[in-house]
Formats: sequence, C-alpha cells, structure tokens
Amino acid sequence: MDDTGFEILRRKVIESTEISESIDDDEVYDVIDRVIMGNSVKNTMGIMTRIRLRKRLYNSIRGLDVLEDIIYDDSVTEIMINGADNIFVEKDGKITKYDDKFSSTERLMDVIQKIVSGANRRVNEASPIVDTRLEDGSRVNVVLNPIALDGPVLTIRKFPSDAIDMERLIELGSIDEDTAMWLRRIVAAGYNVFISGGTGSGKTTFLNALSNYIPDDERIITIEDSAELQIKNVDNLVRLEVRQENSEGENGISMRELIKSALRMRPDRIIVGEVRGEEAIDMIQAMNTGHDGSISTGHANSPSDMLLRLETMILMGVDMPVQAIRGQIAAAIDIVIHLGRLRDKSRKVLEIIEVLGMEDGCIRTQTLYKFVEDGVKDEHIIGHLERSDNEMVNTWKMEAAGI
Repeated sequence: MDDTGFEILRRKVIESTEISESIDDDEVYDVIDRVIMGNSVKNTMGIMTRIRLRKRLYNSIRGLDVLEDIIYDDSVTEIMINGADNIFVEKDGKITKYDDKFSSTERLMDVIQKIVSGANRRVNEASPIVDTRLEDGSRVNVVLNPIALDGPVLTIRKFPSDAIDMERLIELGSIDEDTAMWLRRIVAAGYNVFISGGTGSGKTTFLNALSNYIPDDERIITIEDSAELQIKNVDNLVRLEVRQENSEGENGISMRELIKSALRMRPDRIIVGEVRGEEAIDMIQAMNTGHDGSISTGHANSPSDMLLRLETMILMGVDMPVQAIRGQIAAAIDIVIHLGRLRDKSRKVLEIIEVLGMEDGCIRTQTLYKFVEDGVKDEHIIGHLERSDNEMVNTWKMEAAGI
C-alpha cells in the first residue's frame, strides 16, 4: 500500500474513535481491524500484508511509527534521520540506509513531538534545537527548521538496556584487566578523574563502568544536561537534570546552578555527565573543595587538548588570568583518561595521563598508559595498553586510603 492509501486508513482509524491514553491497546487494535476489514481492497491483501499493515497503523498512532522496529533492536547503536525520506542506522560500527521512511514530514514531526513531550521538553521553530532522552535512557538530539534546511533532523544514540560494566569492556578489548584493576584503585582512593574523547568514543559508557568502582557507602550526586548515566551500585544517589527555559525564556535551570546546589547537598562525589561550557569553572572548583573522587567527561582529541579546552570553557564563565585558571585545573584534576574510536570502529582507551601540577606557567603532565597498535587481524585492529616507564607521582591518596 502506498503512503497515500496508508494515510487514508490512518485517518479513518483516528476518526472512528477518539484515540486517547484512556483507551487501551486492545481497543486500538479492534478499531484498526474494523477499518482494515472495511477497506475496499481488503480482499486483495494477503494475510501477512494485513498483519504488517495492522502493526504499522498501530505504531503510527501509539508508537514511534517506522522507528518502532529499530528502536528496540539491540544491534542498532545509532539512528540518524535526515528528513522524512532518509533514515540511517549504525550496526557494528557501520552505517547503512534503512529501507523504510516516514510517510510525510508531518508524521516525522508527530514522532519528534511525542519523544520531546515525553521528557518534558519542547521544540519548535522559535526553539529549534533540543537535547533529550527516551524512557530507556537513549540520547536524542532534534534540529528543526529554519536551522535544518532539508527537513527535521532526529538523531538517537542508543544505550544497552543493561549498563556495560568494566568486565564487559575488557571482553570487548576496550581496556585490559591490569589497567582496569589500576583504575579500580584510583577511583576507590578518591582521585579526580576526567574522561575525554571524540563523539561516539564511549565516554558515557566508560563513566558508567568506572562508577561501579565507587564505594557503595558514599553519597553521589550526578548532574547532566539529559539524564543518561546508569549508576547501579550506589544507594545514596541523587540525580539532577538541567531544565530548559520556557517559551518566555524563563524558569530554566542551568548546569552551573545545579553544580552550586549540589555542593549544599553534602556529596562525597559529584559526577557531571559532560561539561561543555562555562559550568567547567564550577566543576573544577567543586573538585578543589574537598569533593575528591569526582568524575566528568568532555569532548577533545587528546588529553592535552582536553586541558586546553577546559581553559577555554572556564574563560567563558569567569574573568580570570590564564595562569590562575591553569592552576585551578592542575590542582583539581588528577587523572585524564582519553578514549578513541579506531578506524575499524572499535572503541578503546588510548591514553591515561597524570596531571602533576604547574611548571613555568603551564600544566605539567605525564603519560602512564598509551595504546600501541600491534597489527590487524580479520579487519580488526590488535593492540595493547603499554605501561610507561613513568612512575605515578601523586600517590598520597592511595597511601592515605591504604590502597
């Protein structure tokens, strides 16, 4: 059945009864069955075609339309929609075009509004960009006209239904067991850790895995733009999420405000899902005011680039001499873990550095672990994390903790 015929049937279903949340799924299916049976071309439909049409009509009314099948496919890690006609999915690191599409831009907009409203967010021409999430924690980004010139753009980064732990990352080859055990000691001892990497390098997944090493008797506060973290082993957990401004530009709650509020909640550790701007100064100051063991992430191409980006972000929020900013960063961050996505699409820990302090006006660091590529086997990159000859300098936290 073509899109026009489908839209006619869909309209008949909606007109046949008031489809509302009070009507259960069985009643919706009953209405759909009556409309299909009353369709003039029902006799030309095979039974399988009728079943697929029934499911498609239901998904277009109650679900996410053509996304319904792939949104629950665990092998799909990313869904990219460039207008109603172009849907792309990522599986096993490879992006392919999906063989279905939305019947119209209006149907795509209906799905977008359903997703956005479900997380108490809004998106329209006046406010055409929004970051939000699905109920399962999948990350969602929406861009509309007039910013998106070729139709609405919807990008969904999916996360596994069960959070990936460090043991699973070891199995996947993202990190080796010895380095993971060293990180366990670092986290347990309360070192401040920053996770850097490019888009899709696995920062949030790694942060989730690393959080499993936090002692379960501590009070943790997480702060995110859109809640994605899945911290499982901590009972005393407070989760905070940024609130967007309303249509009048009021009542928004920024990440800076949440970090400041978190400091009054008696946290042992503060975890900021990702710093992107001026809130970096508040995160750094939190790390410098007794909240050892705090963790955050940020976009960067290398550990040194991450430290430079933090300087820039802090300058967005406060007028301070660069030397003072570098001193704050050097005093706050102990370890930077850099992740990357290799050319075979695998995600690995590429480098771990220790921040030593200031020297000649610059932040001094040293590499502790670095990924070394050994070769390629069956189109997969083989390598290992090599421990450098450098001994860790700042060992006092582990010594104080008896680790």
